[in-house]
Amino acid sequence: MRIAVIGTGYVGLVTGACFSEMGNKIWCVDVDEKKIENLNNGIIPIFEPGLADMVARNQKQGHLRFTTGIEEALAQCEICFIAVGTPMGEDGSADLQYVTAVAKDIGRYMARHMYVVDKSTVPVGTAAAVREAVQEELDRRGSDLTFDVISNPEFLKEGSAVSDCLKPDRIVIGADSEDAAELMKELYKPYVMNTENFIVMDVASAEMTKYAANCMLATKISFMNEISNICERVGADVNKVRMGIGSDRRIGYSFIYPGCGYGGSCFPKDVKALIRTAGQYGYHTRLLQAVEDVNQAQKRVLVEKITGRFGEDLSGKCFAIWGLAFKPDTDDMREAAALTIISELTAAGAAVQAYDPKAMADAKEFYLKGNDRVTYCDTKYEALKGADALVLVTEWKEFRSPDFYEIKARLREPVIFDGRNQYSPKRIARYGLEYYQIGARPVIGREEN
Repeated sequence: MRIAVIGTGYVGLVTGACFSEMGNKIWCVDVDEKKIENLNNGIIPIFEPGLADMVARNQKQGHLRFTTGIEEALAQCEICFIAVGTPMGEDGSADLQYVTAVAKDIGRYMARHMYVVDKSTVPVGTAAAVREAVQEELDRRGSDLTFDVISNPEFLKEGSAVSDCLKPDRIVIGADSEDAAELMKELYKPYVMNTENFIVMDVASAEMTKYAANCMLATKISFMNEISNICERVGADVNKVRMGIGSDRRIGYSFIYPGCGYGGSCFPKDVKALIRTAGQYGYHTRLLQAVEDVNQAQKRVLVEKITGRFGEDLSGKCFAIWGLAFKPDTDDMREAAALTIISELTAAGAAVQAYDPKAMADAKEFYLKGNDRVTYCDTKYEALKGADALVLVTEWKEFRSPDFYEIKARLREPVIFDGRNQYSPKRIARYGLEYYQIGARPVIGREEN
């Protein structure tokens, strides 16, 4: 098939590359000329395992092209995926200006019957707005061309987006015509061998499914963080509690790990957007508002543990931060817990020595730009030198089994604050380190001889 994918962010670039992997001819379109120039030169704007090799391979084979010309792409294609960003507005709602702009361009330049597919995460009613925008431009042209608008929400996880796209656990299609649904089924057949995982529904239900899924997962995270805070106060071990409840198949182990709260491009934005959408229809989302409130408070838990240990005034103190991205295997820092933690530590007078395998460039150039109390280090051990404590924020693989003797030797004080509960308290105790977890009381260890 010939497919235009408008937008080359996480969703658009991964989707386009994965479609090209099956032999489809893909035109990836973006208004950012520099980004398109870089893509044509093999420079990938995001870190996602396996993506760079897939892009290079399919460019070489002629299956994948990058352009700023939407007119050029639509002249060749029968399907157009809208995969532009829907950033959060000041009121928490999804900003649809980029989606609407693309819809207008489709109406201006489409040359045949077009299947217009909403891949961006959009609130209920967006498909109707897209339909109206496309039709408005066709009417302005005096054109009698026809089109379908389809909702196809993405369920990609940053850090495993390529495998999620190639081997999805389900494909959700919202379509108003059998023809549109059948075309999508044909497109996705190489990816979904089990027809039970190809789910067709009405457009509004498909739009709602994406928000409902992300809000449910966010709810599990905030619930477990709430439980972890209770555990710490009553003397229970949240890690044992997690094992106890996760063994119930109705609950499961996924998304019940205590930590610093959720971040990234999906959960924070989608929870806020659904709260906002419900409010527009006169409904107050008490549960989702609590999910959001717990998450915001959770990002401060490590800071509270640090100030509890070192005092409110952190002047003259230095902290090593391991991990800046909101999760491992991505360079995405949107809504990352590290941003809250670093901002509060430096505001209290502390210096920070930070290390992350992938996210430091974005931290320097954008997210923490102007914070001159942050130093960026080339290795995780370099970040420890002269620091008063290690603060683990993101659970990258290279942090899972560090040299604790090296950690203790480089730190001024033998203290670890673990925001992801990566280590065994008994193991930490053997090295003579103080250890603070999420949802647990501190462990003060003595080195064994």
